[in-house]
Amino acid sequence: MTWDTVDVFVIGAGVVGLAVARELGKRFPRKIIGVVERNRTYGLEVSSRNSEVIHSGIYYPGDTLKTRLCLEGKQRLYEYCAKRSIPCRQTGKLIIATDEAGLGKLDVLERQGKEYGIPVERLTRKRVAEMEPNISAVEALFVRDSGQVDVHRLMQSLFFEAREAGVDFVFDSEIQAVEYTGSFYKLHSNREVIQALNVVNCAGLGAEKVAQLLGLDTERCGYRLHPCKGEYFRIKKKLSVKHLVYPVPKVNSLGIHLSFDMQDRIRLGPNAYYVDNIDYGVDESHIDEFYDAAVAYLPFIQKGDLAPDFAGIRPKLQRPGESFRDFVIAQESSRGYPGWINLIGIESPGLTSSLAIAEYVAAILS
Repeated sequence: MTWDTVDVFVIGAGVVGLAVARELGKRFPRKIIGVVERNRTYGLEVSSRNSEVIHSGIYYPGDTLKTRLCLEGKQRLYEYCAKRSIPCRQTGKLIIATDEAGLGKLDVLERQGKEYGIPVERLTRKRVAEMEPNISAVEALFVRDSGQVDVHRLMQSLFFEAREAGVDFVFDSEIQAVEYTGSFYKLHSNREVIQALNVVNCAGLGAEKVAQLLGLDTERCGYRLHPCKGEYFRIKKKLSVKHLVYPVPKVNSLGIHLSFDMQDRIRLGPNAYYVDNIDYGVDESHIDEFYDAAVAYLPFIQKGDLAPDFAGIRPKLQRPGESFRDFVIAQESSRGYPGWINLIGIESPGLTSSLAIAEYVAAILS
């Protein structure tokens, strides 16, 4: 099968790819827009295997896409969900220090929050106990505008709105070769050949491979991905917690935190360790790591209260031990590929930022 030449082709139908497709369909109603996804439906990889948290933007350096797009995206996401009755709630988050060593990190986050205009409140041990009697902490930050969203309902809404805007989707189709003719791109999949004037690579865990198919040296470009696995354990014990609870962040992750789904089932996670292969199993022997993390702020928890839940893989740009890396959203004209936009390393806060990322991409294309 060969498509007629499309104006914009999006590779990948995770939450970011869906948001981009919807935004392009609405903004450019007369253009032909298509999406290709290697799985049987949308959102089966990174987008459906996470904490479903709406982040505030407090964690990242101020002059970065992660901060800018998170700050813009969270408000758009709350508004989008409210208008469409998508389950979403602004629970607020406690970022806690469980010992004196964590207080300095709280100081940094508090300064960043105030600098970015994020409503934050410093809490004493007594105030933490009043807000969350089951949580033990020396001090905490209360970040009011964090929350949670039903990501499956969100993706369903983005998909249907993209379809209504005229966007075509092809599933079970993986890009295997890319040619640039000087005028347009020919994308060969296991099912068809697509000719596109513009391409947006939103392939998540596969984004580096797609960039390599284009002919880019991903190591030289700084696009090398390092898959980082995160597992979750659920808490079987009935527990009354009203807010998200996060420890102070670590180098490679935000730490094993406490969150809940829309049915108020409580879970812990994720942990973070680099892997060579994509495997979504949960290693039950890691229960000790989760117990040790949880008992620091849930002192009454027993190991028997925990059970394996699920796992996800994050497309990280930083190697083990490396410091912060920003999102890559790059129009590749300077490398000889006009009209091709690579989105690489879109991990957290990608879900929160998804609608803002879509607007950013659309602005590049326009």
